[in-house]
Amino acid sequence: MRRGSGFVSVRGAALRSAAAVALVAAGSLLLAPGKACADTLEWALVQAYQNNPQLNAQRAALRAQDEAVPQALSGYRPRVSLTATVGAQNQSTLSKSISSTNTPIYTGSEAEFTPHSVGITAQQTLFNGYQTANKTRQAEAQVSAGRATLAVTEETVLLNAATAYMNLLRDSAILDLQRRNVEVLQEQLRQTRDRFNVGEVTKTDVAQAESRLAAGRAQVLTAESNYISSRAAYRQTIGVEAGKLMPASPVDRFSPHTLKAAIEVGRAYNPSVAAAMFGIDVALLQVKINEGALAPTVTAQLSAQQNWETNTSTQLQQWNATALATVSVPIFQGGGEWSLIRQSKETLGQQRINLDTARDQVQATVVQSWGQLEAAKAQIQATTAQVNSAEIALNGVREEARVGQRTTLDVLNAQQELVNARVALVTAQHDRVVASYSLLSAVGGLSVQGLGLRTSVYDPMTHYQQVRDVWGGLRNPDGR
Repeated sequence: MRRGSGFVSVRGAALRSAAAVALVAAGSLLLAPGKACADTLEWALVQAYQNNPQLNAQRAALRAQDEAVPQALSGYRPRVSLTATVGAQNQSTLSKSISSTNTPIYTGSEAEFTPHSVGITAQQTLFNGYQTANKTRQAEAQVSAGRATLAVTEETVLLNAATAYMNLLRDSAILDLQRRNVEVLQEQLRQTRDRFNVGEVTKTDVAQAESRLAAGRAQVLTAESNYISSRAAYRQTIGVEAGKLMPASPVDRFSPHTLKAAIEVGRAYNPSVAAAMFGIDVALLQVKINEGALAPTVTAQLSAQQNWETNTSTQLQQWNATALATVSVPIFQGGGEWSLIRQSKETLGQQRINLDTARDQVQATVVQSWGQLEAAKAQIQATTAQVNSAEIALNGVREEARVGQRTTLDVLNAQQELVNARVALVTAQHDRVVASYSLLSAVGGLSVQGLGLRTSVYDPMTHYQQVRDVWGGLRNPDGR
């Protein structure tokens, strides 16, 4: 059997060269600068910030929470009620009298009245053990906790958006790599069959090329499935269909430069820690509210009422005006109030433990993200060297195969090693960007302001100030 240089067509060599270039292009760095002609990661983050339903639902929940403050402030204000009554009354009377002759005389009368009245009552709480003041402060603390929770949701949505973008970018590059690999394997199979026809290789070489081509097509199907799944996840998270995605850059510049500093910043500024701190304030004020139920209550009440009773012959009027001050001192209410105080103290202790848990969780997340980021950096260097070496090896194996020093299987293995190296490089670059966003989220810096995204920022203070001191009205500030 002749293994040699004899049969390499010009067309085949050109196709191999083009396929190799295509593999390099498909595996190009995901970290390269983007262009304005396609979707960028920053644009995708803006779309998620504006359109994500989870984030918009949390904003609505915070607006609902804002209403707890005017509800608590209503305890400072008087309660005024107006009453009016009208009705019909029938009166029948029978009286008995004795005449001068000792004869009983019965006299009967019947009348119909239309009684009606109008009254107004105003009641003002003067003292209730500072319950109103503490309820107002508690409502404000709950609003602050809600804002921290909104910040957590914003970070989660932005991180999910960055991950979805990079997942789709990675799977798109891998799909392109696998398709190019199939093109190369098809050309390899064609050449192997041509060489078999002239007796340079055996049937075994042809079977090996066919097997590797079938495996490559199966990898394309897997890559297509992953791409479709990532595209659906992109649509769900970003809120719009994906277009052509441009490469993205990591955001290391916004994160602390040492692990120790990252841990300190995360434990202090992560919004989940802030939410836990406000949870302590809410629980502490609940203790004071429950203790206020044991204090005396002082209320003042003013009332006025005008009554009328009319029939065909008479009209009676009556005017009542009352001013009262009431002091109520609780003595014993079944013990329930004491139980509420003890329960709220246990809740306060739980919230303090939750704060320690939140800080520990943030620290663990920071350390984990830091480790993933460092590993991704090292992996990019390693896989870049692997790609360069695999390219050199593939070219060398192909040349050696032309002179009969390598088999078809050697060429196929070298080709597969290059594809695997390219996939590993693309995956490492994906991990590099995602890990940088994860670290920034862990230290509490993943926000529209922190990233400098060009979009209007949702300000929760706007709605809060619009409703805080409103005394009445059914419409929301947005007109609903």
